[in-house]
Amino acid sequence: MATLFVRVTLDGQRMHYVYLLRSVSHPDQSYVGQTADLKRRMDSHNAGRSPHTAKYRPWRLVTYLAFDTQEKALAFERYLKSGSGQTFARRRLW
Repeated sequence: MATLFVRVTLDGQRMHYVYLLRSVSHPDQSYVGQTADLKRRMDSHNAGRSPHTAKYRPWRLVTYLAFDTQEKALAFERYLKSGSGQTFARRRLW
């Protein structure tokens, strides 16, 4: 996996990420989440510290998108978890 950093915008604000994971051991399992620190969050998922993903670890990062505000990231995460968002993700992001 490529090295991931906490990125900031030109005005010094933290970037917020929506990420899509696929289980290595159970390829039919996927997960969509949001964070401001992608590396720390990936480490957390793969260490089993997230109850929603612990039993399907290890995870690999499939896609991530960066947003300049947490509100935008949360809205896009909610969209990806909706019916039409799942269809969009299946066609364009997985």
